[in-house]
Amino acid sequence: MEDRLGTTGSSLSLNGIDTTQNYLRAGDNSAMAMTIPTAKTTTNSALCLLVNGRRIQQRYELLTAGPVQPEGYLDRPILYSSIEDIAIWSKAKMIETDCHFCIRIVTNECVYFFQMNSMNLRDQWFHSILWKRNKLKFERILRTANRPEILLREMTNMIDFALTTPIENPEIHHFPLEIISEILQQQQFNLPRYVHENVIVALAPLLEKNYPSPEICDFFSRHCRDSPRSHIVIEMFTPVVQRILKHNTDFGKYPRMRIFVQEYLLALNSQNDGLRVVQEFIKKIHGPTMICPFPRVLSNFVSVCLAAIYNFFEDRKNFKFEDKQSCRAYEEETECQLVCYTKMLETMSTFDDWRPHLGLLLQSIPFPDEALTHDRFIEIFKNVVKYVVEDTRCEVHQTVLGIREGKEGWFEMFCLGGIACDDDGEMFSLMLSKLISCCCRKKRFLLSINKLLPALMLLALRENHSSLETLCAMLDLDAVENRDNKLQLISTLQSTSTGLKMYAKVCERQIALRELQQKGGPRKLTLPSRSTDSDLTKLLSSGSFGNLECLSLAFTNVTSACAEQLIKLPALRYLNLWSTQFGDAGLELISEHLNRLQVLNLCETPVTDKGLAYLTCMKMLRKLNLNSTHLSPLTFETLKEKLPALQECDIRYTDAW
Repeated sequence: MEDRLGTTGSSLSLNGIDTTQNYLRAGDNSAMAMTIPTAKTTTNSALCLLVNGRRIQQRYELLTAGPVQPEGYLDRPILYSSIEDIAIWSKAKMIETDCHFCIRIVTNECVYFFQMNSMNLRDQWFHSILWKRNKLKFERILRTANRPEILLREMTNMIDFALTTPIENPEIHHFPLEIISEILQQQQFNLPRYVHENVIVALAPLLEKNYPSPEICDFFSRHCRDSPRSHIVIEMFTPVVQRILKHNTDFGKYPRMRIFVQEYLLALNSQNDGLRVVQEFIKKIHGPTMICPFPRVLSNFVSVCLAAIYNFFEDRKNFKFEDKQSCRAYEEETECQLVCYTKMLETMSTFDDWRPHLGLLLQSIPFPDEALTHDRFIEIFKNVVKYVVEDTRCEVHQTVLGIREGKEGWFEMFCLGGIACDDDGEMFSLMLSKLISCCCRKKRFLLSINKLLPALMLLALRENHSSLETLCAMLDLDAVENRDNKLQLISTLQSTSTGLKMYAKVCERQIALRELQQKGGPRKLTLPSRSTDSDLTKLLSSGSFGNLECLSLAFTNVTSACAEQLIKLPALRYLNLWSTQFGDAGLELISEHLNRLQVLNLCETPVTDKGLAYLTCMKMLRKLNLNSTHLSPLTFETLKEKLPALQECDIRYTDAW
């Protein structure tokens, strides 16, 4: 900042006086005048306002610094450093009655009066000049101070002044943080502990609305490491860390801020019953309601934990141990850190509103292999997976599967023989049971787990119910990749009493299916309106429908549940579902089995882009009616691209129309 008095703004007259308080009148030959442009001002009154009985000080914008250009009377501008005193000079003290709203400035050479057009403008000038003058003074003193008590006193004075000035500008809070950051960086190892603590106490009010700088983060982190049980950690750092977690958008840009949060959490963990203290902190951040009001908190928490866990294993891998004893001592000292961060993930997984996003963040397995083979880590982290897989929402428990096709997920990690399996397949069985009984009893999923067939058959031999049920489903939906595997699968089912009973039921269903698919029966069939899913099931169980090519369920009460019956019709070419409740789940199922379907009418059904995306597997579709559905332009373009046989597509009254 320039060390000169000036700003941009209106025309003001400047009358000079000597130090004996003799006034120079405007008409005298010795009078001086300066032209100063109009300054941007606020429109509120200069008086204090009363709001709910409290006195609220008037706020002013900071005037932009720049030199005052005298018109032939001064050979240089007024330096801020030369100002010895500045005060508001009332009209009663002026000899000239025309001199309203003045500022009196005393320098080491002269005394000046600045006359303003309004009281508001005068106060804005007064507080802006006062801020710039004190800013230079504090900067000069702090850069030259050698004694800790002087440094602390001036830091405190500077912060107090920044908090009490009525000037409203980002510079007001940024300047103290910047200069203190610089001083702390220069003298980080020279300041005694009491100075550290007092600086932190003084900085706390400034950090209520501002992030700490990287240097201040380092300063705070060092205090957390050196004095983790200090009252400063709980009383002063907690509000700062809460603000960071609630509002930070990218720790990648502020890595030292993330380190500070990590050190703060470890300091909490070092308290008596530290894990409980950390858990209570997470619960406090989440809030007492069912939904956390701060959407960034979870992502920031997870970012902190993942980075800390990754660094733990990297440091452990790169650390050089002299002997086994030193290695054991190091592991005992640092394992509490790993437990702390893993327990944090476990605590986060207990909140229903956080679990969907947490599952997505962990779906890609963002841990090194060393973590997946670490007994203590897996012991705790299994609870996170358990909370996720036991969630009733499909979008949540499906996050234990791979994030994309060909990418392994937690389901494979905990499979019998998997890298994270430490319980003889217990966690894997839990996941399999939930998935196969809810949303994954589908041919696509069953085909994808053919690679896990050895583990499934081993568990089935131990009469694991979820594995037996899965093998039966693979037979039911013809989802075994080759004949040899199929024969081995059947042999496994027949090897146990429970498996034999379940295989017998599969055979019964297969016999009924073959009877249904025998040649014969009608080629066209239309169900009456108000027919239900159960009505369709009863009808198809009454005889053979191997020749059924055209089925109309238009204006009936069928839902996606009827898809389980539709996939049994091998000759089906035409399917009319106009104005039914057939939705996305039904589309997913028929797209896996009715690959010969040529005409499909989904007019006025509740299908969405999610379900319509499955139609890309039905390569023989020629006619498709999506009138009055939730079709988007992007999905429509995808369908046109992926369905080469498509000739007609009704998209009226959709977003793609």
